[in-house]
Amino acid sequence: MTGPKPLANILEITPYKGGQKLDHGWKLSSNENPLGCSAAAREALSKTAEHLELYPDGSALKLREAIGKKYGIDPDRIVCGAGSDEIFQLLGRAYLSPGDEIIQSEHGFLVYRLVAQQSGAKCISAPEQDLKADVDAILERVTDKTKIIFLANPNNPTGSYIPFKEVKRLHAGLRDDILLVLDGAYAEYVQKNDYAAGMELAGEAPNVLVTRTFSKIHGLAGLRMGWAYGPESVIDAIHRVRGPFNTTSVAQAAAIAALSDERFVSESVEHNNSELERVGAGLEKLGFKIYPSVGNFLLIEFEDKDGRRSTDADAFLRERGIVIRDMNAYGLPKCLRLSIGTKQANDDVLAAFKAFKKAS
Repeated sequence: MTGPKPLANILEITPYKGGQKLDHGWKLSSNENPLGCSAAAREALSKTAEHLELYPDGSALKLREAIGKKYGIDPDRIVCGAGSDEIFQLLGRAYLSPGDEIIQSEHGFLVYRLVAQQSGAKCISAPEQDLKADVDAILERVTDKTKIIFLANPNNPTGSYIPFKEVKRLHAGLRDDILLVLDGAYAEYVQKNDYAAGMELAGEAPNVLVTRTFSKIHGLAGLRMGWAYGPESVIDAIHRVRGPFNTTSVAQAAAIAALSDERFVSESVEHNNSELERVGAGLEKLGFKIYPSVGNFLLIEFEDKDGRRSTDADAFLRERGIVIRDMNAYGLPKCLRLSIGTKQANDDVLAAFKAFKKAS
């Protein structure tokens, strides 16, 4: 007996694997907020958890209103999901059919490819320039089959970003029937004058959707809460394919509280940017190649020599209770990605890299 047989395209999927952790030491493989989350968010979660017998508000109205007030956007053009990951999945369900194509930058977030595969669509990767998205390369790969373009800005795992003028140039070169998805998971960390997450563009254009998450700067990764803002027609399509209760009551309550805690967000940004600079400079001083990053992580490139490769460094760090992310799945086998941790974690990382350098 063989049992039920899944669709052929499903069997071609390699499941996404999150950052691993050890029983002790530092987990610096998932770009989590080292400061935890807002105390107000924890309090709101605890209070809401007293009534777990009740269904959540399926429309997440209060959260959408809070997001709308925070960003000055229309709550009716916001949809919430179990992390921005679910938003991507819903877009695939609503817009992709077998034979369609999506486009991403060469080292884009792995979930985009999974979204395409689940729908029987094809993922086209556009070459990058110095690990930065290349607008011209993306536009050159647009065909009659192109349905969605995913642009993570800033990008995970490279840490790079493109200026907003380049985002607008990309959009201007697209047909109206191609959806441009601007993934702003790390937007709050960026402090560059030429950067914008794209809210204004999503508010004006009929084919631009901005996605955001509460997992990073707000430290609510364990609750799975994300949202998207864009044209009424796109939001309507997402609502039609999402589950009726796709976000939980506790996640909604914590997210509302987190939005109002501006002090926690400011402290998270300040800690990240100061430690990002300190750790990056420390690693460069030891002789490692560090790619510029505006996120809460660093991409580190290693030499292709015995004892000095990324696999050697990964094993060396794990022996010392430090877990960071290998980049094989992203086509960057010479690299490891390091999340910025607490000051103590970062001190231990620098000490471990110094020991690795000496040992190799």
